[in-house]
Amino acid sequence: MTVIKATGITKIYNPDKIPVRALRGVDLSITKGEFTAIVGPSGSGKTTLLNIIGGLDRPTSGSIMVGGKDISTLSDNQLIDFRKDNIGFVFQSYNLIPVLTAQENIEFVMMLQKRPKAERNQRATDLLEAVGIGDKKDKRPSELSGGQQQRVAVARALAAKPTFVLADEPTANLDSKSTADLLDIMLRLNQEEQMTFVFSTHDQRVIDRARRVITLVDGKIATDELKIEN
Repeated sequence: MTVIKATGITKIYNPDKIPVRALRGVDLSITKGEFTAIVGPSGSGKTTLLNIIGGLDRPTSGSIMVGGKDISTLSDNQLIDFRKDNIGFVFQSYNLIPVLTAQENIEFVMMLQKRPKAERNQRATDLLEAVGIGDKKDKRPSELSGGQQQRVAVARALAAKPTFVLADEPTANLDSKSTADLLDIMLRLNQEEQMTFVFSTHDQRVIDRARRVITLVDGKIATDELKIEN
């Protein structure tokens, strides 16, 4: 099942001054259950593409279909609601709310969805256990290591049961052990729950784990490699 379909995506910044062509006609399909890395040199358009797929930015031209809906045509308010219900995000800077505990950070998106309190509490508890930090549920971000904060961020991304998860350089601030642990968790969730993950990354450790590697160069897809699993 296709969960993301990008057709003819272009993005031009500063079109009225000195135009910067970040994306130049990208066509891309992602199917359910993929574990895909989008790679390329700095300035190749990786983060721009991820932001457009996630509805955080709009294409200059082209369409992005998510679950059969063209999100490039949605209003700002419609996009906010669509992201809340369909797309999970993991950022390199974690983006946790400092005054909330790990449990509360995970429950927050479900509060926005108006889920019942008991359901929110149980799902957050289950997700913290799934990412291996059930004993940290009452800790605030400042009391957690970088690797633990990123685990909370992954759990939060999964809380709303999204169609897919977008991860923008999620291992950039982590040491080798934290990176390996985090990738193991994501792969397990991918395999056990068929959760779709799409990464933007420079990290060879992520690229090595990915089953599909899409390389962007100068805003275009240069290669699209599907790895053969042994």
